Amino acid sequence: MKFYKDHYDVIVIGGALAGLSSALMLANKGKDVLVLERHNLPGGLATSFVRGGVEIEATLHEMMSIGEKGNRLKVGKFLEDMGVEIDWLDVPEAYHASLPGIEVTLHPGLERFSREVDAEVPGTYDKVLRLLQLCNTVYESVNELSIHPMSKAKMLMKHEAFVKTAGYSALEVIETFDLPQKAVDLLSPYWIYVGNPLSTLPFTIFAVLMADYIGYGSKVPKKLSHEMSLKMAERAEAMGVQIEYRQQVEKILVRDGKAYGVRTARGDEIFADYVISSAYPNKVYTSMIEPASAVPEKAFKLVNGRKISLSAFTVFLLLDQTAEQLGIRDFNVFRGETMDTDEIFRNYLTTGPYNYLTAITLNLANPTCTPEGTCILSITALPRVDGWKQVRAEDYDRVKHETAKTTVETMSRYFGVDLLAHALEVIIETPMTVSHYTGMWNGCVYGYMHCMDDHIIARLQTAEEERVIEHLEFSGAHSISGNGMGPAVTNGRKAAKNVLDTMAAEEASK
Repeated sequence: MKFYKDHYDVIVIGGALAGLSSALMLANKGKDVLVLERHNLPGGLATSFVRGGVEIEATLHEMMSIGEKGNRLKVGKFLEDMGVEIDWLDVPEAYHASLPGIEVTLHPGLERFSREVDAEVPGTYDKVLRLLQLCNTVYESVNELSIHPMSKAKMLMKHEAFVKTAGYSALEVIETFDLPQKAVDLLSPYWIYVGNPLSTLPFTIFAVLMADYIGYGSKVPKKLSHEMSLKMAERAEAMGVQIEYRQQVEKILVRDGKAYGVRTARGDEIFADYVISSAYPNKVYTSMIEPASAVPEKAFKLVNGRKISLSAFTVFLLLDQTAEQLGIRDFNVFRGETMDTDEIFRNYLTTGPYNYLTAITLNLANPTCTPEGTCILSITALPRVDGWKQVRAEDYDRVKHETAKTTVETMSRYFGVDLLAHALEVIIETPMTVSHYTGMWNGCVYGYMHCMDDHIIARLQTAEEERVIEHLEFSGAHSISGNGMGPAVTNGRKAAKNVLDTMAAEEASK
């Protein structure tokens, strides 16, 4: 029997969350799907690794858009609709802000969060609550418009707040509420999860982020993010999807302007009506299309016109005592020398030391994720890829360890404990690690920057123009919804929907 079928409806390149979401949605509609994954496991960055006999979460800080059982939000509902059951645990707080003049833990719930900010900055409750309610209104509009597009006139009538704020940055809208700087600083730490300073971050993106995390809280899978990817893959296979691992796709085959299959590194040519790629368009258009002449000039202009966003630098510490014994009280700590996001963004062009860190103690949401009497602490900065691209191969090991040392020392001073003295294992992840493991373009985990001239609204309006090769769709952090594990699921669903819509249109035209 042949390893591959003679023909598939769709080939999905990449078995991470976006690719698996595409496969699930397509299989649910009865399509014949092949997923090709370059690694021996699914998940991409939704994965874990083992050190010292302990499984350690590789990337996920917290998961958005899940919601409560019986009242799921869009990502949680999609997974349940597809038959993917995840054991979700609540994250106990929104975040602890440790900034100049600020040391406070804030919790989800629009009113509770507003009262906690007011306790730190008296007299701000009404303004903060109105800002968060505006975020929630925009969030609801985005969710509706993503399913039910409408004319501009109708959009203005039904989604006034969304339309009126769409052309402004997060900072511009926040400034209209005339809040003291300390209150603005308390509202700003989550900027890191979208990777653009508030001065150029579209308010629409900020609103969705704040409404989701602050309004509904976040969760983590009990068995780490790999639980998501493994269960998604398992369910996809049960639905008839063929998933093959250690199969790297080298070429996407194009004829007469249409993708019609792929070639793997071992030389297999596999044919399909459609291809969905998790590889960045930068890589696809420059080295994966065969023949290369099938890539129109417009494709290069599109990718060159976009800015690559952030990567990751993380130090993982498996510690020999519990978080409580070490005096660590908060699941998520944002520790910064400043809350000026433009200044932080400039600092993130370097290889460190970094002036803004996030520290996650997973045990405070998932107590049994490490053996009894231990805990896992991850300390993360999200640098831009440009700085690390300048590191020479002969300097890499030194730069990596120097940055890790200053990162751990910063958080040791904050927690008041010598973290390295309690470390059973120390693991360092750099943009090079990400690039090596996932193949992501320049180690970028955040796709393209959501800036004022290129974010979800603009991308939705230009989506058709950007489909420069027929029957080729893209999913992943570089797609319309942007970065993060929740958006990865959304991006995968969008790519699958595009395929299904094109199939239906072509069938109707026959």
